[in-house]
Amino acid sequence: MIYEIRIYDCLPGRLPALLNRFAEYTLAIWDKHGIRQAGFFTTIVGENSQHLTYLIAWESLADNDVKWKAFTTDPAWHKARDESERDGQILSNISNQLLSPTAFSAVQ
Repeated sequence: MIYEIRIYDCLPGRLPALLNRFAEYTLAIWDKHGIRQAGFFTTIVGENSQHLTYLIAWESLADNDVKWKAFTTDPAWHKARDESERDGQILSNISNQLLSPTAFSAVQ
């Protein structure tokens, strides 16, 4: 199992729109493509309270490649993204890393 950590930097005041997009649309589309989330987090103490950080659990790099491509090319995703940005852009930056748990990690 590998994990992907993604950090979304929202433009000021746009975090609620991003949270709504995930809750109302994105997670259902992920389910359709077999993408499994391992947790979502907002920042309560730290450099930026306009961050959404989340983890995705992947079986392998190949699993990531196949499922992420299917998601990002899904017309339902494009429609949800476009509708959620009717009032303006939501994100200023996205960063991500693919992580491999250590032998002593509680998460494997």
